[in-house]
Amino acid sequence: MDNKTEVSDFVLLGLTNLQGLKNFLFPFFLLLYTANVLGNGAIIVMVMAEPQLHTPMYFFLGNLSSLDICFSTVAVPKMLSGFLSEQQTISFAGCLAQLHFFHLFGSTEAMLLAVMAYDRYMAICNPLCYRLVMRPQTCLFLAVATWSSGFLHALMSTVMTSRLHFCGSNLIHHFICDIKPLLSLAYGSTRLNLTLLNIDVGVLGLSSFILTLFSYIYIISFLLLKVHSWESRRKTFSTCASHLTIVFLLYMPSISNYMIFFPGFPCERDMIPTLMYCIVTPVLNPLIYTLKNKEVKSSLKKFLNRKFFPERI
Repeated sequence: MDNKTEVSDFVLLGLTNLQGLKNFLFPFFLLLYTANVLGNGAIIVMVMAEPQLHTPMYFFLGNLSSLDICFSTVAVPKMLSGFLSEQQTISFAGCLAQLHFFHLFGSTEAMLLAVMAYDRYMAICNPLCYRLVMRPQTCLFLAVATWSSGFLHALMSTVMTSRLHFCGSNLIHHFICDIKPLLSLAYGSTRLNLTLLNIDVGVLGLSSFILTLFSYIYIISFLLLKVHSWESRRKTFSTCASHLTIVFLLYMPSISNYMIFFPGFPCERDMIPTLMYCIVTPVLNPLIYTLKNKEVKSSLKKFLNRKFFPERI
């Protein structure tokens, strides 16, 4: 019988152990995180405060902004504190909590992008049926469904990981507690975990990605075949290209991270894709979805004028 002591906490090794590089990375990621919170926070406030933005598109955009803030908050503050300390320790319970919320917000965002793509498909390709299909009740149902599915995915990942035994090294070669780094430290067979991970990501990730991709492909085909105005085509193509950029920045790294796993494959290589979809993409979302949007610009001006330049009576 093996006489091994269960690990009670882990050490996150982070992005680097070079102090000079840490001193550079801390303000850089702090700036990105601040831009994320301010940018997405401004969108949430505007969507709630401006009646002009009380439409399905901006309802989902408000959900996306909330997810972006939460998604980054799960990982970035812990990573930033690691730049300021020599050793970044996290308890076993804290590690499971970070794993759960990281997958909750990440998987929910992936499905929400698919819902937003379907919303754009209905608005552009079936405008006469749009108000009938995308009613407030339907939008609320879709939002609840995406959050609930993300919760179930995260719950399964957390429960399966909590059943593993960790009796050896407690050094995690990552800046967060994620499934793959933990599986590489687990004592005993992890085949069931890997199988369920591949099935779950395959069903959840690929189905969301395919629905999103086909929605935009259908939109582009509709524009080429049915819309004869070059100005309308140009504007919609520009919007679709921006949205597809975000889709690929989120889906491609995440699918490659969780569907491609080889024993002995260094987990350090997963850190760059993770940085892309949990830090960089949330910063880009407010810019991509609102920079060229006249309604958002108009609402932002009205909101700022009311707050900072109120009319004198």
